[in-house]
Amino acid sequence: MQDIAEQLLAWHTSGRSFAVATVVGVTGSAPRDPGAALAVDADGEAVGSVSGGCVEGAVYELCRAAIESGEPVLERFGYSDEDAFAVGLTCGGILDVFVQPVRPGADPALDAGIALIADGTPVALARVVAGPAGLLGATVAVTADTHHGLLSPAPSVAAPLDRAVVAEARAMLEAGRTGRLVLGLDGRPCDEHGQGTVTLFVESYVPAPRMLVFGAIDFAAAVVRIGKFLGYDVTVCDARPVFATERRFPEADRVVVDWPHRYLDTQLDRLDGRTVLCVLTHDAKFDLPLLERALRLPVGYIGAMGSRRTHREREAGLRAAGLTDAEIGRLRSPIGLDLGARTPEETAVSVAAEIVAHRRGGSCLPLSAGTGPIHHDLAQDLAAAEDSRQTAAARRTRKPHAA
Repeated sequence: MQDIAEQLLAWHTSGRSFAVATVVGVTGSAPRDPGAALAVDADGEAVGSVSGGCVEGAVYELCRAAIESGEPVLERFGYSDEDAFAVGLTCGGILDVFVQPVRPGADPALDAGIALIADGTPVALARVVAGPAGLLGATVAVTADTHHGLLSPAPSVAAPLDRAVVAEARAMLEAGRTGRLVLGLDGRPCDEHGQGTVTLFVESYVPAPRMLVFGAIDFAAAVVRIGKFLGYDVTVCDARPVFATERRFPEADRVVVDWPHRYLDTQLDRLDGRTVLCVLTHDAKFDLPLLERALRLPVGYIGAMGSRRTHREREAGLRAAGLTDAEIGRLRSPIGLDLGARTPEETAVSVAAEIVAHRRGGSCLPLSAGTGPIHHDLAQDLAAAEDSRQTAAARRTRKPHAA
């Protein structure tokens, strides 16, 4: 929903009713991830996509019907063996799509969530997509320090469930995760949805992940462009003011003139597990102080440009600085995948491919060489969801030690 938040806010501000269709579940090979959304307003204008074209027409009609009825609906789309021309996904996957009508002013939590998403404030939007009819579509918007909305108009009855939803959604927001959450009506986590359970879809909206590109060289310009294409907030940093200029890097979100390690020290509170560091300076006096710090930080990816000889010398320098083999092992050097790249643009594709493979768990082999699932990260997301659920459950049941 984040990519269409600006349009949703415009509709909402003008008082126009609309419906949002969100992918809340994916099985097998499907074109869009959970969280992909299509919205339709009362005049029939549509923005966004849930399938890249496979089922857009059917979902559009569901949105129009939801606006008329005011009722949310959960619909499943998959390939039909009996009728290949039926509405379905020819790729063989299954999409669960939740369609929710929105009337500005009717749901304060949904109103607050749309405003927070459009404003860029980190927020987790938890919506009931399956469960008791009276709860279907109920929404809770959760930020780091507050929340908006309750699942039931009778707080005394729903208090344990609401507390659990807020706690679980906040944990998912902290991790930047989106996914399903199944709870019992008493707030306890459940393995499967069924009678007496509530299934929520929790969407975490957090600022774009950061890419820090160190070294204002010609290769950096290409890496900046592909970083923006991948959705990163991109910073270029170099200590040499003649090279680090906005004119040379017009697509960067910011260009900083500073020593790389010194700038990194000022950004510690803005780095997380999604952050990417591309060290392209190719100069030991810049690289070593920077990497000595970076390899001890909980960032997602660190790559450094240079020849294999440069890499060996770099490793020796890092060991001399006291880094362990495990810390040095986090460094991707030489940076990028072996594509035979020569030009800055080809090199940027090589770097981007390694970043995506590292993030998603790809094998880096041709897809034609394998037989397993194309999307490697689905199993990882399920495992992460289970870890998050168990961690949250442990927090709730943990008792203080006796004095």
